[in-house]
Amino acid sequence: MLRREFIAGIGGAAAWPVVARAQRATVPVIGVLLPALTREVEVSMDVFRHGLAEMGFVEGRIVSIEFRSADGHPERFPALAADIVARGAALIIAPTVNAAIAAKAATRTIPVVFHIGSDPIEVGLAASLNRPGGNVTGVTALAAEIAAKRVELMHQLTPAAKTIAILTGRADDRYNQAETRDMQAVAGALGLQVLVLHAIAENEIASAFAAMVEQKAGGLVVGATVFLAARYDQIIALAARHAIPTMFILDLPVRAGGLMSYGPDVFDGPRQAGLYAGRILKGEKPGDLPVLQPTKFHMALNLRTAKALGIEVPLAILLGADEVIE
Repeated sequence: MLRREFIAGIGGAAAWPVVARAQRATVPVIGVLLPALTREVEVSMDVFRHGLAEMGFVEGRIVSIEFRSADGHPERFPALAADIVARGAALIIAPTVNAAIAAKAATRTIPVVFHIGSDPIEVGLAASLNRPGGNVTGVTALAAEIAAKRVELMHQLTPAAKTIAILTGRADDRYNQAETRDMQAVAGALGLQVLVLHAIAENEIASAFAAMVEQKAGGLVVGATVFLAARYDQIIALAARHAIPTMFILDLPVRAGGLMSYGPDVFDGPRQAGLYAGRILKGEKPGDLPVLQPTKFHMALNLRTAKALGIEVPLAILLGADEVIE
């Protein structure tokens, strides 16, 4: 999908297109709370549409999808969720923790399907994974296990490093707090010092790298935030300038020059959310649908970057990589 087409579909946060209001009488409306408009979000939404279509709900004919973007400001989610509820949406899709929390607070009757990286029980979205209860269910990406694995892989690639840096987003964000805590726990068990840095503006990314250089960080694990995902080019350029190995959760930055990534299959979660949306629109209760966990994971490695950094990649990592860029 071209970016201009996607943005045209957004229609702005203030008003829903007239055609959507006309369709509402005949087809159900799905409201989607987006964190921001990025290429990664566009891809995720396309995969969601495919999952929805597998259940027989084709956008524009059987169902209408309306988007709301927080434009990188999660504090906007409560107002956006309230607007979706006021418009009478049949279902709400929430692809981040903050969006899901806002949607859950905005309604007890409209089904909410989340696609998040945090433990839904810990953040108050589900009573249990098997029976979440209420009007909320979805997909969780096992953030703790993924965060631990990324730190372990970084340690295997840079065994001489005594300090690793974690670059994440807002310090008060629940997902960032949980992800950072999990990384610190495994780093401590490996005997590593951890430098936690936060960036919510472009100039803060440059400042973070200055701190890494000063503290002699031997590797960087990039947090799974929308802001950082949209600025991986800047991160990769600064990492190359300062010869700092990088670990991402998505593989796209690795193809652009990052060292390595490990995370859930980028297509699995959004597709599962689309399937769940279809099942709920057919009459199933969200509280009875177990929270799904990823079964597919993807590891990418850039050997060109490893060579430039003077890193000798262990054979176990080389053989375990799903994608090797030479």
